[in-house]
Amino acid sequence: MPSRSTTARTAAATSLTARPTDEKITINLGCVDLGQIDLLVQEGFYANRSDLIRTAIRNQLGTHAEVVKQVVARKTLVLGIQHFSAADLRAVQAAGQTLQIRVLGLASIAHDVTPKLALAAIDSVEVLGALRASAAVKTALAQRIR
Repeated sequence: MPSRSTTARTAAATSLTARPTDEKITINLGCVDLGQIDLLVQEGFYANRSDLIRTAIRNQLGTHAEVVKQVVARKTLVLGIQHFSAADLRAVQAAGQTLQIRVLGLASIAHDVTPKLALAAIDSVEVLGALRASAAVKTALAQRIR
């Protein structure tokens, strides 16, 4: 297990390289796998553990890119980042419609969106990735989030 200072340095390095749309995940690895990662980092193949893990994930996603494209098309998901402002939701509501939010990536609902407006304008939410919204809006939409 890494020392506390190693963990702190890794967290600091991660926070410096994290983009605003990045999400933090936690994984469990066996000691042998972790040791091999540390060896590759020590030998200069990767800048740090996170660099190796991101690279491995990107390689796997690249391997399965065609499948992802097919599923995105079949499920009619928006690929990437989709933001919903209060004005967007008021326009949907004024048109007498509701949204079915389906995103592979990041869906964000502006902080000025009230729970009442969200309930009036959003019929369902399916996000493969991350949903960013106020706690009150997430609570209001809880029964509509899949």
